[in-house]
Amino acid sequence: MIHKHIQYYSQHLKDDAPASLVVFFVALPLCLGIALASGAPLFSGIIAGLVGGLLVSMLSGSQLAVTGPAAGLTVIVFTAIETLGSFQGLLVAVVLAGIFQVILGYLRAGIIGAFFPSAVIEGMLAAIGLILIIKQVPHATGYDSSYEGDESYMQETAESSFLELFESLSQNVSTGSIIISVVALVILIGCGFLKSHPILKLIPAPLITVIWGVGFNEWAMSFAPELSVHAKHLVSLPIMENPSEFFNHLVFPDFHYLTNPQTYVVAGTIAIIASLETLLSLEATDKLDPFKRIAPTNRELKAQGVGNIVSGLLGGLPMTTVIVRSAANINSGGRTWISCFLHGMWLLLSVLFLATILNMIPLACLSAILLYTGYKLANPVIFKRFYHKGMSQFLPFVITITAILITDLLKGMAIGMVIGLFFVMKANYHAAITMTKDSAHYLLMFNKDVSFLNKALLRKFILQIEENSTVTIDATKCSFVDHDILEVIENFLASAIDDNITIELINFYDKEKF
Repeated sequence: MIHKHIQYYSQHLKDDAPASLVVFFVALPLCLGIALASGAPLFSGIIAGLVGGLLVSMLSGSQLAVTGPAAGLTVIVFTAIETLGSFQGLLVAVVLAGIFQVILGYLRAGIIGAFFPSAVIEGMLAAIGLILIIKQVPHATGYDSSYEGDESYMQETAESSFLELFESLSQNVSTGSIIISVVALVILIGCGFLKSHPILKLIPAPLITVIWGVGFNEWAMSFAPELSVHAKHLVSLPIMENPSEFFNHLVFPDFHYLTNPQTYVVAGTIAIIASLETLLSLEATDKLDPFKRIAPTNRELKAQGVGNIVSGLLGGLPMTTVIVRSAANINSGGRTWISCFLHGMWLLLSVLFLATILNMIPLACLSAILLYTGYKLANPVIFKRFYHKGMSQFLPFVITITAILITDLLKGMAIGMVIGLFFVMKANYHAAITMTKDSAHYLLMFNKDVSFLNKALLRKFILQIEENSTVTIDATKCSFVDHDILEVIENFLASAIDDNITIELINFYDKEKF
């Protein structure tokens, strides 16, 4: 059996190795950029990418899914750092979130993603996209007042975030940063139109933008110093003289935060959102898999949980399965989990031996990548699609976005869920029971299983039935009837005699009651 596994993975190595390089080139700037957007040390994004590649790939049941820091968690992470007061406090929450995910896996909660309306999930992603755009403009313009020693530049309130956005467009900007970010965006958009080009399959668009940014800044330092990017606007990773120094740069959680109730709230939020994003990304990855393999969702939750525990213990960001990197893996010819594992190896080698080169990357490059990511998440086409689906889909979508922007991610999702549930109840209310009239004969049809939610509608129909009529109540299409509905029918039977109403029941009393 072991020999067969080795043979299987060996024969696909020729596909997995090149794909892993492409995934690495996509993942590296995103790991750095997401850490930047989260207000966390840049090294924490690399740690999460390493754990996702080297550990989660082996534990996951998916052959093609790539795990790493996700844009969907940036808002939560930044808010958590602000709420708890330190990055080390966040790390404790990440460890706890991992434990929660492992428990969810053993409780077989992999089906949880199916219970969230797609309009709410899409609204959450669109809101994250808008937040990324708002928060990344200061970095894209080199807005000086946004840069603090720990890369934490986002403000706590929506008002101050928008204020900073407008200020970054009007003052204290860096011409060099603007040139780099604008051209980088043009490159990303252009590559989006030419994504099927053979060259872009070998050299992904994020890597091209990084090469552009580094090249321009090096040229500017030599020939146009006024356009060069200040050192504090560049990536800042620790430079290691030898590989053993890697462990000296790890940040460890401060477990004193276990006494802070907010730590558990943050952990629960991370666990829920990370699990949802993982399950949704996993489903999308399975659809893209050329071999149509289906990954076990409960095993994936356990793998993600272990990954987050390890990432938190080593100073890394929380992670999820990420569809962008997974899609890049599949489109580049990846066939097994080896490609994801190898991309983690390339990340490790780059940090150990190429930190000097990585520190030449302008933050404006990473901001451009995140701005483009934000645009794809909040693409106007998505708004148009939900509008055409009708108000029952469009309103939960828009209200979720608005609520997240005004409050925070968790409250916004809760509000979106309430609105989504309202439309589900409304649709069920009108569709479960219908009444038609033909002369003095009425037909009450139970079109689906009926519950107490339909009690008011049933009473409304009964009040419309005139004296000296005949009524047929047909329950053929439903499997069970709520006791509240049964009670209304029995009361109607008792009162119908006084109004000379004749009632016929079809397939009614043989139904399961609940």
